[in-house]
Amino acid sequence: MKIIKSVFEKSSSKISECPKGNLPEFALVGRSNVGKSSLINTLLNKKSIAKTSSKPGKTILINHFKINDKFYLVDLPGYGYARTSKQIIKEIKLIHKSYFKTRKQLLFTFLLIDSRHKLQKIDLEFMKYLNSMMCPFVIIFTKSDKIKSDILHEKIKLYKDSLVSHWEVLPETFVTSAMDNKGVDEILEFINQSVKKYTI
Repeated sequence: MKIIKSVFEKSSSKISECPKGNLPEFALVGRSNVGKSSLINTLLNKKSIAKTSSKPGKTILINHFKINDKFYLVDLPGYGYARTSKQIIKEIKLIHKSYFKTRKQLLFTFLLIDSRHKLQKIDLEFMKYLNSMMCPFVIIFTKSDKIKSDILHEKIKLYKDSLVSHWEVLPETFVTSAMDNKGVDEILEFINQSVKKYTI
């Protein structure tokens, strides 16, 4: 799939403010500094359509990007910020709950994982949370350029092995790098095929 048109549509502080209509959505979420904004910019081939921040936990809004007038990429607030206040953590959890529970247009959640790390408890808990909300998700490994290829393959294998005890069928995975566009074509084709099958 080729991205012909991509625009930032709006930021919403609550679910009732999100765009109306039935365009399918693909939500992106992950832990602190996982590279969410960088991935969005890479997918859309725009350097700053999604703003990056050096301060984890800055984004507590739902950001909608309309693509080709056919679907949305949705940038959700991240989770797992150690220095974030309890009040903000509470607000983020409420945003997640309302979005995943009521946003019927959501087709898949892209759960971003730093490819350099082993399975983290907080990520596993979020996977189980998505499962409990009946929200299909895929795993996107980010920052693959930060480690050598052979080590990368071994880390991802170990990560998948760790998930086997929790899921009989593992979620689909993609390996990405914002530096060299690795994984972009595969993700866009996944989105394309998902949109073709979309009904509501």
